[in-house]
Amino acid sequence: MITFERECRTPHSESYTIFEDGSIVGRVDLHYQGTNVYATLCTTADADEERIQQLIDATDEQLVMTADPYREDFIVTVWRGSPAGVYSDNELDDDEDEDDTFRLN
Repeated sequence: MITFERECRTPHSESYTIFEDGSIVGRVDLHYQGTNVYATLCTTADADEERIQQLIDATDEQLVMTADPYREDFIVTVWRGSPAGVYSDNELDDDEDEDDTFRLN
């Protein structure tokens, strides 16, 4: 089952990590512009067309179609690749997984 964990939200956008069976399978950023929704979907390099369509459908059903106002169009840009990490200007906390976060200099 595909699930989503929200990472951040603004008045017109949201970012989610995508999970399946407890493993990260991608990330999606949603941007709401009137009745149109624009998405950037990032998934693994081995994702085929069927897998990409499953992720798009799950995003639409679980996130986009539940938002107000109801969307007229859903435009998705897809990137396939491998995660390189999360970069931040903030100092790393001891509680965080330092292997996944990098400091920008």
